[in-house]
Amino acid sequence: MDDVEAGRAKFLEVLKKIDPKAEGVVPVRSTNNNFLISLSKGKARKFISVSEDDLIDMVDDDLIREGVESQIQETLDAMKKAG
Repeated sequence: MDDVEAGRAKFLEVLKKIDPKAEGVVPVRSTNNNFLISLSKGKARKFISVSEDDLIDMVDDDLIREGVESQIQETLDAMKKAG
């Protein structure tokens, strides 16, 4: 498993830990060193941008993982308020 694939798996693991009903789609490739990740729950959908470095580093760096986790939580909270 390469670094990006490990990061994608970790992202989805963190997402399921936060909300098992939420779904995420992480693109295979980054655009301009950022991944535009789709988060959905029910009919609601929002996108978040995560840098390629953060996606890779969140596997081993707790501080970066916590930052991405906060971003996911904020986005899911916003989806809940909107819908």
